[in-house]
Amino acid sequence: MATATNVDDDLWNDFHRLVNMSSRELRDWLRTRSAEPDHEELPDQSGSDTGQHVLRLLGKRRSDVTAEDAALMRRVVRRIERERGTDPEPTAGDAPWRRRLMTLGHDPLKPI
Repeated sequence: MATATNVDDDLWNDFHRLVNMSSRELRDWLRTRSAEPDHEELPDQSGSDTGQHVLRLLGKRRSDVTAEDAALMRRVVRRIERERGTDPEPTAGDAPWRRRLMTLGHDPLKPI
């Protein structure tokens, strides 16, 4: 059952366990992914909308999480779990797979 903050203990803990990149690591990754030879996005606009939302969530207190934030947290947890499968051990996988996960704030080479 959700608390008044829209996030129950399981969702809060799963999100912060699976999103294993710090806000700085994720911000740097999103900027790197968005940089092009002739153009670089502004830092607060770089990366995907989902990646930017995850980055904002990392800076929020639990009491400030909205219903929209909680919905995104659920989607991110499900997607990371689906992509990772049942193996929690760090693994390299292929490069596109790792980049997709890192855009969500999960580096599969780091332990969870």
